[in-house]
Amino acid sequence: MLTKTKTCALIGLDGVIVEVEVDISPGLPAFTVVGLPDTSVQESRERVRAAIRNSGFEFPMRRITVSLAPADLRKAGPAYDLPIAVGILTASGQLEANLNNTVLLGELSLEGCVRHTDGVLPMVGLARQFGMATVAVPAADGPEASLVEGIDVLGVLSLRQLVDHLRGDEPMMFAVAPTNWGHGGDQPYPVDLADVRGQEHVKRAMEVAAAGGHNLLMSGPPGSGKTLLARALPSILPPMSASEALETTKLYSVAGMLPKDEPLLSARPFRSPHHTISDAALVGGGRIPRPGEVSLSNRGVLFLDEMPEFGPSVLEVLRQPLEDKVVTITRVQGSVTFPANFMLVGAMNPCFCGNFGDPRKACTCTPSMLGRYKKRISGPLFDRIDIFVEVPRVEYEKLNAAPSGESSKSVRERVIASRRIQQQRFEGTNMKANADMGPSEVWEHCQVNEAADALARAAMERLHLSARAFHRTLKLARTIADLAGEAAIGVAHVAEAVQYRQREVMVLGTCGETDKLS
Repeated sequence: MLTKTKTCALIGLDGVIVEVEVDISPGLPAFTVVGLPDTSVQESRERVRAAIRNSGFEFPMRRITVSLAPADLRKAGPAYDLPIAVGILTASGQLEANLNNTVLLGELSLEGCVRHTDGVLPMVGLARQFGMATVAVPAADGPEASLVEGIDVLGVLSLRQLVDHLRGDEPMMFAVAPTNWGHGGDQPYPVDLADVRGQEHVKRAMEVAAAGGHNLLMSGPPGSGKTLLARALPSILPPMSASEALETTKLYSVAGMLPKDEPLLSARPFRSPHHTISDAALVGGGRIPRPGEVSLSNRGVLFLDEMPEFGPSVLEVLRQPLEDKVVTITRVQGSVTFPANFMLVGAMNPCFCGNFGDPRKACTCTPSMLGRYKKRISGPLFDRIDIFVEVPRVEYEKLNAAPSGESSKSVRERVIASRRIQQQRFEGTNMKANADMGPSEVWEHCQVNEAADALARAAMERLHLSARAFHRTLKLARTIADLAGEAAIGVAHVAEAVQYRQREVMVLGTCGETDKLS
């Protein structure tokens, strides 16, 4: 007898509906799975066999053929266990049910329990997209799957429970989406801006970066507070919208990194990989492509501490995602695209010894060493960074003084107000912040008056800005004007934006000459 069930196969965040055909025919006992299954799918034969027997059903001792269609798509992962088991029970006459509009997802244990499966959220979204009415997922993934509207979700504990439901013996309740998933802006943060002593100009730069989603690079001697400031950045970012949270949650679901007690991520990600990270781990990869750190930072912050210590090839792979806000991974089987709309925040010392420009400690680096250190970050990557800010050593008086700076909450309120202006500006588009603007949007929204235009022209000529850097300066000025609540970009806004572009390093040579490294 031939029966059919349905499941899903993921390709990145997209996928296809997979039809699981089960045929039981006379002959010597055999269990064959075809349709380009990988090792984990082939091993499902033993899991399914034991799960059916230990759930109180009879495993047919006949010739069983399971076909996974489309046959030219490689199948990976243990999520095919449940549809194969239900297909066998249906084909052997132990279960009668209409499964035409039902998708089954889940790994089976040997005793018949349904275990957690990665990527449930995008697979349930795919099932709804293809018009399926019901989806059965592991009970542990029920809250996650129920976030997709327009489809009924069954959170299944065991194969026995699902069969009893399909028979009508013990109907199950559909999973309900959690209503209190978001913490908004009141969630606790590990670091508050008020915890950072001094560095008021850096805090201002961080506020501008958070308001417009701009990339930021901090340079200063060791111990000046660069890492602490970076870790305080999430506390001034606006809460994620529902669409942003869903997009980010899908990435973490596919990567198998979604917290068990949090079906929908509400806090913006903050990722801080070590400088020994590989290219594939940063942008994603593998035989079956998985999201890398740039995608796991989507709608959040990617912090690269000691940025020049990262390998040149690792830093260079950031160019495309910084520009396109997506990362494309190409393999023999095809290409996979993951979202990668993140804020890049870097921290670096001014030189190898870290003391260049420090009034208290002498720098031991030669001019050639300073040049080599700076060249570890290429010019094209520098061009993609909007804000450059120096973080000097903090004086004792400031360190020992009572907290006097603004809290993250008050700064975040201004950032949220600025983001509301940008949401109105970009209504009806996929853009969320000023940093997302392309050349046409810059031309439309970043017009400056005559005096500001003269300053922008002088800055471009004096600083030798590329077209990309000039556009980023205009976008930065637009953000500063939004923070001030002004519709027009004025001289003060352009002047502040230009000062964030000044990244020239003055190197004192051994003969007293001053060489400028641009």
